[in-house]
Amino acid sequence: MKRLCEAILIFFMICGHAPALMADGSTTDYEKLLYRAGQLLSAYKDTEALALYEQVLSASENNYEALCKASYLHCRIGDRFADESSKLSHFEKARTLALHAYTINPEDAESNYVMALSLGCTAMVTGPRQRLAAIYQIKPYIDKALAVNSQHDGAWYVLGRWCFKVANLNLAEQAAAKLLFGGIKEKVTNQDAVNALSQAIRYNPGNIRYYYDLACVYKEMKDKNACMSTLRKALLVNLETTEELELSRRCKIMLDEEYAG
Repeated sequence: MKRLCEAILIFFMICGHAPALMADGSTTDYEKLLYRAGQLLSAYKDTEALALYEQVLSASENNYEALCKASYLHCRIGDRFADESSKLSHFEKARTLALHAYTINPEDAESNYVMALSLGCTAMVTGPRQRLAAIYQIKPYIDKALAVNSQHDGAWYVLGRWCFKVANLNLAEQAAAKLLFGGIKEKVTNQDAVNALSQAIRYNPGNIRYYYDLACVYKEMKDKNACMSTLRKALLVNLETTEELELSRRCKIMLDEEYAG
C-alpha cells in the first residue's frame, strides 16, 4: 500500500447556534467564547466550534488561540468534502489563519503545527509540483513544533505521514524532486514513519486514526505480525463518531485480510 489514507483528522457533528460576542468585546467575553469553543471541539462539534472561534476573530483578529484552532478545524472539516474545490477552500483558509498565527508567535508549537498541517492538506489537492514543494516546506515546521513540545501527538502524526511519503516517492517523483529542488537530503525510511506514528500513539492512545495509519505502514513493510498487533489494539479504542466507526471497520477488514493471507 503506497499511500496512507488521505484523511488528516476526522470528526463531525453539528447542532445549535453560537452565542453572540458582547458589545464591549471584553477579555472575559473572549474567554467565555474560547472556553465554550474548546468544549465543542472536545465534543467533536467542529462546525459549531469553528463558528465561535471565527466570532472571536471577527472582534479580535490577532487572538492567537482562535487563529490556531480555527486553522486546525478548517483542515479537519475540509477533509470531509468529496469535491476538491470545497476541500481547497477550507485548506486555503486554514493556511491563511496558520500563517497569521505563526506571524504572531513563530516560536510556539501550535503555530508551527498548524502551518505544517495546513500545508500538507493543501498539497493533497494541488498539482504534483506543489505536492513535492510541500515536502520541503512542511518539515521545518514539524521539527520546530516537536522541539518546543516533544509530546505533541498531532505533530508526531504529521511527521509520520511525511516520512512515509518521502520514503515511498516513486522514481518519477524522485527525479522531479532532484530537478526542481535539488533532491531530498535526508535519508528517510518506513521505519522512521513507524517511529513517529508510534510516538503519536504514545501521547494520544485514544486516536484510532494513528493505529490505522501505523498498520498501513507495517503492511507496506510486509511486517505481518506488527500490522496485526496494531490492528488488534485499534479495535480496543473507544469509538465516539461515525468516522471512528468507519475506521474501526477498515481495521477489522484489514485484520481479516492479514489472517487470510
